[in-house]
Amino acid sequence: MSHRRIERVNQLLREELASLLRTESKDPRVRSVTITGVETTTDLKHADVFVRTLGGEMPVDEAIEGLESAEGFLRRQLGRTLHLRRIPEMRFVADHTLEHARKIEDLLDEALGDDRGGIPADLRDDGSDEGL
Repeated sequence: MSHRRIERVNQLLREELASLLRTESKDPRVRSVTITGVETTTDLKHADVFVRTLGGEMPVDEAIEGLESAEGFLRRQLGRTLHLRRIPEMRFVADHTLEHARKIEDLLDEALGDDRGGIPADLRDDGSDEGL
């Protein structure tokens, strides 16, 4: 299967899962879940579904437990709405991308100090007329 088709299927699965969770979910553990991405295998047998919870309302581990218990329901619903031969088995994975980005940003701030603006201190316009 082409890379482009896999990307379209990933996007479609992400959108449909998000819609199902928003409109049909009755489990309070999955109400604050955001689907951040889906990566399927080329044979569409398996998919990693990346999730995070909004605002830390619920620990992501509890949300994943809720999603795992709803997998059968989600696959049935996806099978009814999507025109795919096979709906992949899903593995729900916590998405820690934002935490990693914050950590990297903190490390950069620490390493670069106040000079993070990208403009060397001797070229910054501090309002003085020195050098004119």
